[in-house]
Amino acid sequence: MGARYFDYMATNPLRPEVLEAMLPFFKERYGNPLSLYELGQNARAAIEEARWKVAQLIGARPQEIIFTSSGAEANNFALKGLANAHTKKGKHIIVSKMEHHSILNPARALEKEGFAVTYLSVDKHGLVDPSALEKAITPETSLVSVIHASPEVGTIEPVKELAAIAKKNGSLFHTDCVASAGYLPLDVEDLGVDALSLSAHEFYGPKGAGALYLRGGTRIIPLIYGGIQESGRRAGTENIPAIVGMGKAAELTKAELPERARKLTEMRDRLIKGVLEKTENVYLTGPSPESGAERRLPGLASFCVEFIEGEAMLLMLIAKGIYAASGSACSSKALKASPVLLTMGISAQLAQGSIVFSLGMENTMEDVEYAIGEFPAAVKRLREISPYAGGWGKVKETDPCIPKN
Repeated sequence: MGARYFDYMATNPLRPEVLEAMLPFFKERYGNPLSLYELGQNARAAIEEARWKVAQLIGARPQEIIFTSSGAEANNFALKGLANAHTKKGKHIIVSKMEHHSILNPARALEKEGFAVTYLSVDKHGLVDPSALEKAITPETSLVSVIHASPEVGTIEPVKELAAIAKKNGSLFHTDCVASAGYLPLDVEDLGVDALSLSAHEFYGPKGAGALYLRGGTRIIPLIYGGIQESGRRAGTENIPAIVGMGKAAELTKAELPERARKLTEMRDRLIKGVLEKTENVYLTGPSPESGAERRLPGLASFCVEFIEGEAMLLMLIAKGIYAASGSACSSKALKASPVLLTMGISAQLAQGSIVFSLGMENTMEDVEYAIGEFPAAVKRLREISPYAGGWGKVKETDPCIPKN
C-alpha cells in the first residue's frame, strides 16, 4: 500500500497539464523575453499570458501582477518595499502574530531600521479582532499586513473588515494568501487590499514561482535591483517555465475551485469528527464547528494531543504510510512549540503535541478513513512508551483548545 499524503500545506504535486505547458520553455522556446527577435518575443508573450491568468484568479489587472521566485519573496517584497516607500506617511507598521516567518522576520528587520511595529494578538481560534486593529492604528501607520488564512490551524481572518479599517486611516493593507489560494475564492476588489502574495506550488503549480499583486498606482521600492524586468520592480531574467506553469495552475484553479472546496470540506469534516471520536485526550485547534466552520480552510484539520511529542507522532504515522505535519512546514524541524499555537494561548507543553492534516484533491474518503483508523492506535502506542504520560503535555484549564466532547 502506498503512502497517504496529508501535507498539502507543505506543497502540492505538479499537475500533468502544468508540466505539459512548461516543457517547451526548457528547450525549444528558451528565448530571453528582453530579446527583440521572435524567440525572445514568444517568451515575452508567454509571460504576459501567464500574468493575465494569475490576475484572473484574484480579480486583478495583469499589470498589477509582479512575478517573484516564491511566496516568501512576495511577502518580503510587500512588507519591506511598501514600508520603505511610504515613510512620509509614517514609520509605523502593524502585523498579526499569526503571520508566516516571511512576514514576521522582515517586520523585525524593519524594527532594527527604525520602524515601530505593532504585533496584533489573536483569540483562542487564531482570529484577529478588528477592534484591536482600530485601537493600534495611528496616523503614522503606513502599512498593515494580516494573513488571509493560517496554513497551520486553518483560521480564515476577517481581511475585508481589517482592510477597510486600514483604508479609512489612509494606510496600505497587504495580505498573505499563500495558504488560501486554491482553496478559497479571492477577489482583490472585494477584499479591498493593496497588495497580496501568492505561491504557485500551493495550488498545483511549480516551486520557484510566486507573485505579488500590487494595486495600480501604489509605490513600492524594489527588493532586487538590476534590470528592467517586471516594469523595473523586480530585476532578474524571468524563470519562464515556472511562470508559465504558475499561469496554467491559476487557470485550472479558477475553473475547479468550487468542486475543490466542496470535496475538501467534506473530507475535512469527516477527519475532524473521526479523530475526535476515536482518540482520547485530543483537542481541535483553530475555529471549531461551534464557532463557524466557514472560518476554517476547507482541507485543513489540526489537533493537539495530550502526553505526546509531535515529532514522535509523525514518525509513528510515517511507519503506517501517513504523511502529515507538526506545526508549519517552515518550523517543524525547529523542535520547539509552534509560535502560532502559543499566540493562541495554548500552553507550550500541549503545543508540543501538534499534528496537522492538510488535504488535497488526490485524497479520497478512503484515505481519510485509513487515517482515522490508524491515528488512535499510534497515539495509544506512543502513550504506552512515553515518559510524558505521567502528566507532561496535559491540557491545562487555561488552554483554549476545544474539547472533543
